[in-house]
Amino acid sequence: MWRMSWFYLFLAGLTEIAWAIGLKQTMGWTRLWPSVITAALMILSFFLLSQALKTLPLGTAYAVWTGIGAAGTALAGIFFFGEPRHAAQLLCIAMIVGGVVGLKVLSPL
Repeated sequence: MWRMSWFYLFLAGLTEIAWAIGLKQTMGWTRLWPSVITAALMILSFFLLSQALKTLPLGTAYAVWTGIGAAGTALAGIFFFGEPRHAAQLLCIAMIVGGVVGLKVLSPL
């Protein structure tokens, strides 16, 4: 069951990236379909996180979820929206990814 929880958590992180990208597309919630899709992705992300929390520790799961979302969204901004990238920023993203991997590896589940 714990493997499925980690899978749910990974999907929750991916949907967090998707809704963050969608949030930019809503133009402040003024565009109907991007807003509907973004809201649905938010609900899905929270649902998947809640499923993972059935067996994973809260602190670990939340940190991994936000870490996937933060690193993924930062990379999406760089690759899809032409946001600036500097060595220090990429190093920080790498540290986030390292922290997420560390939490997974060191998790008792």
